[in-house]
Amino acid sequence: MNQSKEIEERLRELPLCQYEFLPADQVPFSGRVREICKRECSRYGKSWSCPPAVGTWEECQRRALAYRSAFVFSTVAEVEDTENLAEMLATRGDHEAVVRQVRDVFLQVYGTCLTLSSESCDVCQNCAYPEACRHPERMLPCIESYGVVVPLLAEQCGMEFSFGAGTVTWFGLIFFDERMAEGKTL
Repeated sequence: MNQSKEIEERLRELPLCQYEFLPADQVPFSGRVREICKRECSRYGKSWSCPPAVGTWEECQRRALAYRSAFVFSTVAEVEDTENLAEMLATRGDHEAVVRQVRDVFLQVYGTCLTLSSESCDVCQNCAYPEACRHPERMLPCIESYGVVVPLLAEQCGMEFSFGAGTVTWFGLIFFDERMAEGKTL
């Protein structure tokens, strides 16, 4: 069985709503996403999974493009009131568990991957930033922290960005199939 079929077989067991494989260099990056983070996100400068801790968006893009391929996927949760942020965020834990399961599939097949998830890391109740991260093996950077334009990515992959009232759509992104140059990772 080839690697793609092996991955898809394993993914069928997970509650993914939609997914798509694509070349890593087709993932849309923009510094503008990071500007929105800086202006509008309360976690900016307060989390190891967010800017500026993850590096510049150009550094993040280089890290991501050290892989040949990408896998974008979504999960969907139902909520009573999409205007209730606390209710929406309460559904995130299930998505994060799925992200880790998807990551584990890619790690088993490829040995290494770069996993990005939705929102800022919440492994610790209070992030240790700027001191050393307490759980670097569990911390997943936020997709937007890498400068990825998620609505554009979803559109170009033919994925729904929203399923309407009463739903929350969460995204995950895995870069895999590491490029090698002269025996060293780029």
